[in-house]
Amino acid sequence: MAHSFTRRDSSREFKRVVLVVVVVVGLFLIGFCVVTPVYWLLKRDLTHKVSCFCAPCDCTVQLDLPSPLSTLISDTFKDCGKHDPELKEEMEKDNADLLAEELHLLEIVANETLEHTRTLMKVAMRTSSQFQREAERCNARMETCEGARERAERLLTEERKLSDLWEKRARQLGWIQDGRVYT
Repeated sequence: MAHSFTRRDSSREFKRVVLVVVVVVGLFLIGFCVVTPVYWLLKRDLTHKVSCFCAPCDCTVQLDLPSPLSTLISDTFKDCGKHDPELKEEMEKDNADLLAEELHLLEIVANETLEHTRTLMKVAMRTSSQFQREAERCNARMETCEGARERAERLLTEERKLSDLWEKRARQLGWIQDGRVYT
């Protein structure tokens, strides 16, 4: 008789697969939550060590232009960056505010990633349950087929016994087949 999987075996295998998937996703989430802040801290430390190129304007430039035009241009460079509200606001922020803003943005990204991961987990669980239901149906069909095969094998054995009995009786009564007498 061929080995058939029982529901208990398939249930154990499914539990193992789900456990492995949950562990892998958990390790991914832990790694993401730990590695991402460390990455940004290291990146920030490295960028602070490099000299910063702040503004494209050079306020020390002296141009040899006619007097009224020269005065107008130098007055414009004195206020370099003060008329751009976004640049002015960014330049006035201190490191604590910048770090708080960066942490807030990282939190938003982490929350979005977590929501995406939860959605993927729901899809994985749904797919997993569909596969489990299909496996259970397949196991039920296999059991039905195995039962039918065993029943057919039993009926064939009984039919052979009955055939042998009739053939034996026929030989006892002098049955002839292909010109030979069986006695």
